[in-house]
Amino acid sequence: MGRSYFHLHLVSDSTGETLIAASRAAAAQYQGVASIEHVYPLVRTRPQLDRVVAEIDNAPGIVLFTLVDPDLSQRLVAACEESGSPCLSVLGPVLTLFQSYLGQSSTPRAGAQHMLNPEYFKRIDALNYTMMSDDGQLTENLEQADIVLLGVSRTSKTPTSIYLANRGYKTANIPLVPNVPLPRSLDHLRRPLIVGLVASPERIIQIRQNRLLALHAHAQTEYVDRVAVAQEVAASRRLFAERDWPAIDVTRRSIEETAAAILDLYREHRLKFITQA
Repeated sequence: MGRSYFHLHLVSDSTGETLIAASRAAAAQYQGVASIEHVYPLVRTRPQLDRVVAEIDNAPGIVLFTLVDPDLSQRLVAACEESGSPCLSVLGPVLTLFQSYLGQSSTPRAGAQHMLNPEYFKRIDALNYTMMSDDGQLTENLEQADIVLLGVSRTSKTPTSIYLANRGYKTANIPLVPNVPLPRSLDHLRRPLIVGLVASPERIIQIRQNRLLALHAHAQTEYVDRVAVAQEVAASRRLFAERDWPAIDVTRRSIEETAAAILDLYREHRLKFITQA
């Protein structure tokens, strides 16, 4: 049985990140069904919305939206009813709950969550640090990190680092390569949390083979040899145990799940660091 597809229209007066995250979390619960995403960011005028409505009419499907302008929202809902496309204001139920508890209405502000506040600049600073410290670069600056990730090749170090940086955490990552010594600075770190990432040899080999195919490289190397990879993984596990560094198995974890586990460890680490300072 092949995969079935449906059209998913995401209409936002901001960047659309909220809709994308919510819709993908929901779609992930349905195996064998895939969405064809149509993302419409920065929809703030009637002409812009009319173009979106034309797209929905052309390819009916599920419509999710975050529009703070009530006129635009009503126009979109009416258009969806005409085309037979079920639609939902993703923030609507949340705002209703807030209003009932706080006893006051919200002040409509498109993209308010992306205002240039201190939290925004913290994320930008974290992203800059993380990109400069990717794949073992600038190891002399590791003490500036909040989190340092270690692992053999293809254990999702870089995407996890970037995800954490987007949350505002300066994250460095260092690859574990056979016969290549670790940076000496790791022995003297106090502030950062050091976390090891591991995965099953089978999973690592699969990802590495796909990477070699994409690069049109020769596949018969120790990089994808079953015994060699198993030795790499075993050596990394021993290293983490010897150094008393927490390790997370990412074999069946999404980036978001891995990051959540890391942040749990980070909160404990920061509490100990503060009490000992």
